[in-house]
Amino acid sequence: MPFSKPHLIAGRPDGIDGLIDEADHQPFSGWDFSWIEGRITAKPLPWDYTGAVLEQARRSPDLLDLGTGGGEWLASLQLRPALTIATEAWPANVPVASARLGPLGVHVVQVAPARDNSGRPLDGEGACLPFATGSLHLVVSRHESFEVPEVARVLAPGGWLITQQVDAGNDLEYQELLGMKPLPVDPCDRWEEWFPAQLREVGFEIVEQASAPFVQTVRDVGALAYGLKAIPWMVPGFSIATHRGRLREIQERIGREGPIVVRQRRFFLRAIRRTWA
Repeated sequence: MPFSKPHLIAGRPDGIDGLIDEADHQPFSGWDFSWIEGRITAKPLPWDYTGAVLEQARRSPDLLDLGTGGGEWLASLQLRPALTIATEAWPANVPVASARLGPLGVHVVQVAPARDNSGRPLDGEGACLPFATGSLHLVVSRHESFEVPEVARVLAPGGWLITQQVDAGNDLEYQELLGMKPLPVDPCDRWEEWFPAQLREVGFEIVEQASAPFVQTVRDVGALAYGLKAIPWMVPGFSIATHRGRLREIQERIGREGPIVVRQRRFFLRAIRRTWA
């Protein structure tokens, strides 16, 4: 049975163009997606990144959050060590994170962007972290690039790295939804194929690792347009103006068939620093 016209969320504009225009005019700040909460939903991953960080934070004297965005996740953490530091490379996010985290006693440090994590040779010089060698005991990174040797350098022996990353092929189904024909994924590009070896080379012991689909349900095209506007590299060349026709088609499909399921992919790892490289 078709869904009611045009299967919109209660309180949203009545009409497809109204949904798209609302998303186009809605500002985005930091890394805050609360405006589309409940409109794009996701099944839980088989691991709990926040829970893993909390477990280790309870017995760590410090915590470094790499790429904090606007500080949204770190501010929501139920427990933070007395010394908690956040880095951010995007200049526009630094004052946003500072305003949110400063009152909580978190130090926000602007850093140079790290090169993208990859199993392939990297170009250019790696960015240094502005922290003393062996000075930290817990480094966490949720979807942020980092220089593996630098994380190893700043961690003391016995220190922990906990990371969740966007895995290879993450955006293929979103690209297909927007009418692109993405190239197939090389299995060798999966994080599990190359990242653990990089860590072992600099003295880490892998305690846990996993890769899994991240299954999302898109319930209206306004939420989709807003999300892609905030993360345009998911669909290269995306803009609401250039893809309005395709967005209309997607909402019409939602109206006929109901919400659309899109699968991304995530990677998770916990490792302990055993030796110096």
